[in-house]
Amino acid sequence: MADGYLEKHQQDYEARKAEYLRKKRHLPRIVKKPQRPDDEAL
Repeated sequence: MADGYLEKHQQDYEARKAEYLRKKRHLPRIVKKPQRPDDEAL
C-alpha cells in the first residue's frame, strides 16, 4: 500500500514540476539595461 501511495505522490510531484518548468521557460526575461547618462558635452 505504501509503495503505491509514494509512487502516486512522486508522479504528482513530477507532473507539477514539469508544468512549472514549462511555464517558466515561456516567461519573458526581464533584462535591465544600464541607464546611460545624458551627454554632458552638449
